[in-house]
Amino acid sequence: MLSESQVEEVYRKLAKAMPGRTRNAKGPKGQPDAFRSCISCMLSAQSLDRNTAAATRALFKLAKTPEEMLALDDEVIAQAIKPCGLYNNKTKNIRKFCAALIEEHGGVVPSTREGLMSLPGIGRKCADIVMSFTFGEAVIAVDTHVHRVCNRIGLTQAKTAEKTAEQLEARSPEWAMRDGHFWLIQFGKRVCRARVPKCEICVVADLCETGPIERGGE
Repeated sequence: MLSESQVEEVYRKLAKAMPGRTRNAKGPKGQPDAFRSCISCMLSAQSLDRNTAAATRALFKLAKTPEEMLALDDEVIAQAIKPCGLYNNKTKNIRKFCAALIEEHGGVVPSTREGLMSLPGIGRKCADIVMSFTFGEAVIAVDTHVHRVCNRIGLTQAKTAEKTAEQLEARSPEWAMRDGHFWLIQFGKRVCRARVPKCEICVVADLCETGPIERGGE
């Protein structure tokens, strides 16, 4: 892995090259509140963005609160979220999440990682995304892009996104925590892409532990 000073340098270079947190940054998939952000994040598992968007639009036309959600039949929820796949399991998770949210938190979504992860269907990734986007906390949420970039460059050395998140939290400078997620995800989408990374224009190529990747690799 990169040294502490190299990690600092990576973040400094990304901060100059990437726009960071934009003024219109909202909850996951643009949802307006913490409850719908959590549900949207749950629906996004193994789903394309456009399919998740279709599922959330259909579902939130029917219910926007945990109480309204629990009033729906399973078949109704499943039909609404069908575009995002795994709809039967996701329906069960949504019901468990809503029931626990009401019983344990009075229907109010907790703003801490511990509180969020205590709820059914909410793992580290979803908790951090909601904390960052919805509650504005200085947390580096790790999605597919961030996980790939961090382990490719050498910021982390982890096989799972959760381990990557733990290492990032321990190794990232405090000043980079607020916008770190945004720099890394923007960098992963624009430059350090999965199959055809643009190593020739990479601002951290001199620090990257993987080195140039041939076009068509990975």
